[in-house]
Amino acid sequence: MATNRKSRNNIIFYLVGTAAVGLATYLYLRFFGDYTAGHYFHGLYRIPWLLLLSLLTYLAIRVVNAALFDFAFRLRKGYEAPTLVRNIFTLIAFVILFVVIFNRVYAEINLGALFTTSAIFGVIIGLALQDTLGNFFAGLAIQIEKPFRVGHWVSVRGTDGQVSEITWRATKMRTKAGNFVIVPNSLLSRDTIVNYSEPAVETRLELEVGVHYDVPPNRVKSTILAAIKDEPLISRNIEPEVLLVNFGESSITYRIRVWMVDFASDERLKDHIRSSVYYAFHRSGIVIPYPMRTVIMNEPAPSVRDAASTETALRRVSIFANLPDEQRAQIAGVAHRGLYASGEAIVRQGQSGCSMFVLLSGEAAVLLEPGDREVARIAAGGFFGEMSLLTGAPRSATVRTTVDSEVLEITADDFKQFVLANPAVVEQVGAAVSSRQAELDQARAQDPSTTAAETPQRLVDRIKRFFGLIAN
Repeated sequence: MATNRKSRNNIIFYLVGTAAVGLATYLYLRFFGDYTAGHYFHGLYRIPWLLLLSLLTYLAIRVVNAALFDFAFRLRKGYEAPTLVRNIFTLIAFVILFVVIFNRVYAEINLGALFTTSAIFGVIIGLALQDTLGNFFAGLAIQIEKPFRVGHWVSVRGTDGQVSEITWRATKMRTKAGNFVIVPNSLLSRDTIVNYSEPAVETRLELEVGVHYDVPPNRVKSTILAAIKDEPLISRNIEPEVLLVNFGESSITYRIRVWMVDFASDERLKDHIRSSVYYAFHRSGIVIPYPMRTVIMNEPAPSVRDAASTETALRRVSIFANLPDEQRAQIAGVAHRGLYASGEAIVRQGQSGCSMFVLLSGEAAVLLEPGDREVARIAAGGFFGEMSLLTGAPRSATVRTTVDSEVLEITADDFKQFVLANPAVVEQVGAAVSSRQAELDQARAQDPSTTAAETPQRLVDRIKRFFGLIAN
């Protein structure tokens, strides 16, 4: 609105000036004019007459300039016309009309001969002003190609700034610090220009943060996205992203990618994101580690807390529930913990298997082919794969996590060592597994494809043969 008011004021000023000079021209002609032989004036009287006509022409051109570029150009293009284009229009129009006026006032002077005799001086002036002319034509090329416009944020030679003006000699940029940087147009034409405002308004901003290796990546990503989802400086048109980009010496590096509309606020947006992530990490117990290097001389033994939690988890497993604490502790000692991301398959239907799993945390879905049809959900504390562990049977279903999940895996090789040391355990475990299979078969009794469960004794014999306790 302020620009429109300024344009109206300019037109009013030039119209009043044109009227005043026109009136002065009329009065001069009225009182001093004497039309003779096609000329109004003779001698020195022609000089004021030439000046008045030239001034009147200049003011009229400025009125036309304002009408064309302040109203017609802005209405059609939607933005303000470049200063260089306006100045070139004014210069060319004035030169042409001035030559016409000069020929009318001084008809006896041949301007063509004058320009021919002064060509040598033009060459001299051109050599002296080659840098200036280079800037002029470079500025003209910028206006034609339009790599940027007034108001755009650009980067030139490592300096970011908002274009405030494009003149015949240089382009003026205002930096974020409030300073003006004036770059000659000839340098712009030879340098690489990064335009942050084209082709779209949104500009991507990237930050990196390091997180401790003990924290699962999906947990880190969800915490970061939740922390920045309400940030007002982030564009809502493009969703933010968090990418795992590097495994460093002391941390896992994550890259946060967001899009913003106001490039001038990038430093404030970085501050907001870093602050939000810090507080979110602090609330969630996620550690941003100091730079460090750990030298492990010997493989560390499992912590007492991990061993206790493993034994507690095995106590809830029905096939191990009747075992003495000492035997459960032996199984816990050979079990392995594993972490699976959301959507990751722990086992796949039809694959050969020789281990079972206990779900320590999270949740998993049981899927059957064809079409990955979901038939059950396994919550924390549940277990699966016992038949593969005890008999080497192929996997009967695919088990896929629905959230980040931690599992406990017991392999056949490790369990065999336990069985060889405790042969009587096979009877107890076999009976428990047979009972569990009977319960599952009863729950699926409506499915005609379900086969009858093995008798406990037959299952125990299979287990013994699998672990080499009896001959095949």
